[in-house]
Amino acid sequence: MHFGRHISGQFNVELESIRTNVLTMGGLVEQQLSFAMQALHKDDVELARKVVRDDHKVNAMEVSIDDACTRIIAKRQPTAKDLRLIMAIIKTITDLERIGDVATKIAYMAIESPSSTERHFQVSLEPLCRQAISMLHQVLDAFARMDVDAAAELHKMDDKLDAEYEAVIRQLMTYMMEDPKHIPNILQVMWSARAIERVGDRCQNICEYIIYFVKGKDVRHMTEQGIDDIIK
Repeated sequence: MHFGRHISGQFNVELESIRTNVLTMGGLVEQQLSFAMQALHKDDVELARKVVRDDHKVNAMEVSIDDACTRIIAKRQPTAKDLRLIMAIIKTITDLERIGDVATKIAYMAIESPSSTERHFQVSLEPLCRQAISMLHQVLDAFARMDVDAAAELHKMDDKLDAEYEAVIRQLMTYMMEDPKHIPNILQVMWSARAIERVGDRCQNICEYIIYFVKGKDVRHMTEQGIDDIIK
């Protein structure tokens, strides 16, 4: 997407570089989440350890992009729209870093859960995680294009993730009632399910930042109808 021309050509180069780095960070986070889920379901401890080792890369990218945004505000005195883009980027990388933390949590679960019984419970997370990864992928695509219409549609997608999460919790609660000795293991899976569900919330936040940049409106806490009215 063309973000408009600033008086300084160098400023535009800097902005484009930052935006590219955000998408690189997003791609890494998506990969981390995908690898963590593969490790959990294929009992691949080495892949899980790779996810844990690579978490520092996500953290370093957040710090680097944040620093670049701070410098650009200090040096360039950006216009209102450019400043909205920078603020959207700063908030987006915070949410991406938190999604990276979810991947690490799942990876630790794969490392620390050797029992086949516990892995049986973990299988219930697969559809939930697939939806979360799909939502993240689509949100990153919308961010790359600053596609406000796609962002508004994806914002609604979180409801499906929430419904899947509730189905997982109901299933796990049934397991607990059937065999109370597995409660500690099932609680661990429940905590992971909640972490994955939060990925949808983070993606929803990024949708709101896209709308904020394009439309100049803060749509946090708005109803879906209210967001649709702004998009039209």
